[in-house]
Amino acid sequence: MTTDSGKSSVDVFGRVKEAVMSLPGVLSQPHRFGGIEFRVGGKEMGHMHGSRLADFPFPMSMRDRLVKEGKVEPHHVLPNSGWVSYWINGESDIDPIIELFHMQYERLGKSMISGRING
Repeated sequence: MTTDSGKSSVDVFGRVKEAVMSLPGVLSQPHRFGGIEFRVGGKEMGHMHGSRLADFPFPMSMRDRLVKEGKVEPHHVLPNSGWVSYWINGESDIDPIIELFHMQYERLGKSMISGRING
């Protein structure tokens, strides 16, 4: 079902954004190629192009594993990089996208945040 604006009646972007922004230290800002990016510790965790596509930068070893497991596809523009794409089809994609952001948060932000709290 879509609204007059053509958006799905389920706000995938809004629900993912709410979950990601609840993580300590996460900031959001416009992404240079459109959409909204999420950052922690000064590093991009990933970005979303509305409720249709999410892109994430991973080290190649993680990227290869995630692609092999079928969790993501190689990036739609930079397929030979560590970037991956997750094409959004609907509400059932919310949890897997949040899981990818959590992976990034653990990888990029957890030590930075705990260092601030403990330091």
